[in-house]
Amino acid sequence: MNNLKNIIQFLRGNIVLCISLVAAIITCFIVPPDREYVNYFDGKTLTCLFCTLAVVCALKNIGFFYIIARKIVNIFGNLRSQVIALVYITFIGSMLIANDMALITFLPLGYYVLISTNNEKYMAFTFIMQNIAANLGGMLTPFGNPQNLYMYSFYNIPTIEFVKIMLLPFVISVMLITLCCFIFVKNTISVLYEEKDVKLNINKTIYYLLLFFLSIIIVFDLIPYIIGLIVIFIGIIAIDRKAIKSVDYSLLLTFCAFFVFSGNMARIPAVDNTVGNLVRTSPLLIGVASCQVISNVPSAVLLSKFTGDYARLLVAVNIGGTGTLIASLASLITYREFGKCMPEYMNGYLKKFTISTFAL
Repeated sequence: MNNLKNIIQFLRGNIVLCISLVAAIITCFIVPPDREYVNYFDGKTLTCLFCTLAVVCALKNIGFFYIIARKIVNIFGNLRSQVIALVYITFIGSMLIANDMALITFLPLGYYVLISTNNEKYMAFTFIMQNIAANLGGMLTPFGNPQNLYMYSFYNIPTIEFVKIMLLPFVISVMLITLCCFIFVKNTISVLYEEKDVKLNINKTIYYLLLFFLSIIIVFDLIPYIIGLIVIFIGIIAIDRKAIKSVDYSLLLTFCAFFVFSGNMARIPAVDNTVGNLVRTSPLLIGVASCQVISNVPSAVLLSKFTGDYARLLVAVNIGGTGTLIASLASLITYREFGKCMPEYMNGYLKKFTISTFAL
């Protein structure tokens, strides 16, 4: 009986992982495993995720995020300003360190701000806005989203032209998200209801921030990701083994399953031919629609083979990241983080997420 309860609890807590595994297995029957499967997996993305997750866990364990959250609460005296600050931090972070890394870094900050001010009822809204900010904020720079980096390189788009293409959607996104915060978050005084006596270990903080900086360097290909993985793994396990154990390995497995699913989908002739014919008629609409089914990064890779209209396709795979839960892998990160923070509200979160992201 206990085993059955544990299985049900696991399935509820890892619904996206289960769905992605089932989807990957089904496509494996259509496209039998072969040598091409190895190319499905993005080793750099998985490495960056693991390294950032591990460093963030280590920073959590020394109270780093609580102290930063406390400063945000003290600087911004009302709830609306605090939520907007969290969303804007995620916006800026996504432009500098990519959307996935920004969410892993700043979602815990949002959690600590709201939990320490007794404003948990805004947790779902804040996480959703941070998620949208990460997806849409990263659109402005070539390295803000993985699909941007791919298309920037594939089409050899000049940097200035890239920014010009994405500037209008970016500005509109900032305006809409800010407007949502003003409409849905009350302008009430928000203070710490229970201040903990947490003292930051300066030496450990500097040490972990250096490892975090190293994980960012991996994103920009300044060092081979294998070397970065080894250094960060050894660096953290030498100080805090609990951080390595606390890494969300189910999220990494979800990404692996999704890589298999999207890779196989792109190799199914019927899908390939249908998408190819459609994308030539409207790269923007078909690009957005494709993202809802196979995510924005695989969509960028698949659709780029059929069109030279990179301006519309670039916009499509960025704004297409909003919508379904699988439209962007960054959304899976947010879903998983919210599930760890407030598992009893997962159904309500998914409804709010779907309505909000499709609306934007």
